[in-house]
Amino acid sequence: MARIFKKRTTKVGLPPGTLVHVGEKRAERVRITVSDYDETHFDERRVESVEEAFGFKDTPTVTWINIDGVHDLDLIERLGTHYGVHALVLEDIVNTGQRPKTDDLDDYLFVVLKMLYRGTENNDVQSEQVSLILGNNLVISFQEQQGDVFDPIRDRLRTCKGRIRKMGADYLAYALVDAITDNYFVVIETLADRVEGLEEELITDPTPATLHAINTLKREVLFLRKSVWPLREVIAGLERGESPLLSEPTRIYFRDVYDHTIQVIDTIETLRDMLSGMLDIYLSSISNKMNEVMKALTITATIFIPLTFIAGIYGMNFEHMPELGWRWAYPALLLVMASIGVLMLVYFKKKRWL
Repeated sequence: MARIFKKRTTKVGLPPGTLVHVGEKRAERVRITVSDYDETHFDERRVESVEEAFGFKDTPTVTWINIDGVHDLDLIERLGTHYGVHALVLEDIVNTGQRPKTDDLDDYLFVVLKMLYRGTENNDVQSEQVSLILGNNLVISFQEQQGDVFDPIRDRLRTCKGRIRKMGADYLAYALVDAITDNYFVVIETLADRVEGLEEELITDPTPATLHAINTLKREVLFLRKSVWPLREVIAGLERGESPLLSEPTRIYFRDVYDHTIQVIDTIETLRDMLSGMLDIYLSSISNKMNEVMKALTITATIFIPLTFIAGIYGMNFEHMPELGWRWAYPALLLVMASIGVLMLVYFKKKRWL
């Protein structure tokens, strides 16, 4: 599972705007993909150097520059300098521990999101920071590694499906945000299935492994909540903001994303409450099991106390003791002891202690 807290000690004492990569290096080399389009044409290419992506500034067509890998600080700085991106924004791009947010810097909008997906090994929740810069006919996206949830958007651009080729860069930014938000439902469904399976195990036969699984899921839900909860403010800021980069028709679509965000947050809170209740049920189940064991031991000890007393009396071996010379004394005493045990069991049953 991804770390909830990222180390920031490398940035301590440095001037604001200093580019320091915070997080894991998830790609060996940076991959740059440029998509340039309008309603009548579409051009998609993978460029080898960042300078090849410089020629799309202030063009009448819509340009999407996607950067896979944010560890190359020199490349990020050169791209940001050419497109007029503030140094503090570039600092936030390479710092992968950012909280989801949106900033309006007049000439462009800066949006930070968390893209969530399921791990390949144990199906846990993984996170990747996605940074978006929305300018005039320009969208620049920064990801930590190759592979994302944007393939349906690329297909729509290539095949001219829907209205994406007819709209501006603001609609492309909406489509990217919407794809990230919709993928949250896929991740949550996986978590919900794991919670339901754990709930059945908890009812039938809870074990220490069950407790470990509950704690693991609680940590994943906490991580998910930390990544998704600020998204409501981000979408609300885009929907209600006054930036001229967002047209009124596109703001309507952001309202739909806002509704999806609320549904995601409600589902996360429900899973969180369920896991808290499951932890209480587990502790109660273990306590009940311990009580049953103590109850059985207590009843057994209570039955054997009078029997031990009788055996102790007749085990003192004094010379003049009753029944020592009687032939049937030993079996008679065993019968008495058995009768006492049976009578006590009947009494416990009548009192509903058994």
